[in-house]
Amino acid sequence: MTEILVWGGQGQAKVLRPILEAAGHRIALVYDRKPGLAAPFPDVPLISDEAAIEAWLARRSGALGFVIAIGGEHGRERCRIARSLTARGLMPITALHERAWIADSATVGAGSHVLAMAAVCVQARLGEQCIINTNASIDHECVLGDGVHVMPGATIAGCVRVEDYATIGSNATILPRLRIGEEAVIGAGAVVIADVPPRTRMVGAPARPIDAKGSRG
Repeated sequence: MTEILVWGGQGQAKVLRPILEAAGHRIALVYDRKPGLAAPFPDVPLISDEAAIEAWLARRSGALGFVIAIGGEHGRERCRIARSLTARGLMPITALHERAWIADSATVGAGSHVLAMAAVCVQARLGEQCIINTNASIDHECVLGDGVHVMPGATIAGCVRVEDYATIGSNATILPRLRIGEEAVIGAGAVVIADVPPRTRMVGAPARPIDAKGSRG
């Protein structure tokens, strides 16, 4: 059994707890910097003060794992926190739901989450700190960079490359052999039929870029 620090105290933490416990781990502490946040679990302490978490870590001895329970468009932040905790000797824990399907030839990077009913297919490769959410599908030979979030029900067809920190919205579809650029955001239900440049937001079917004011390009 590994004791776990959960970094992030909202919905993703609640999703991860049964996965971690099914794998034999125990949550020792939840940290979330949002002041006034209610503890997600009545039997696990929540710390919201940065000095307090530093003191808690300094008192620890022995092995300690961690998961980053931060979803949304925060892949870069997930990876930054993971690097910091790893440098302090904590172990990133990969959370794989027992009802996810992961091909024997697929690889899943450290600290990633593959949730219920998700599929990671033949020779797919996931980077570190990815989230493959409920009922999402990553088809054969896809390559996902670090910190990618694929939201519930999204479908990434074969041989797609998704660069670091990109977000694929719920029920979006990415057609085969495309490239989604770093930190791009694909809106919910979008159908992507062409490569997407880095840091671009796409919406619609077929997907079109949208600027910061909500105007389509």
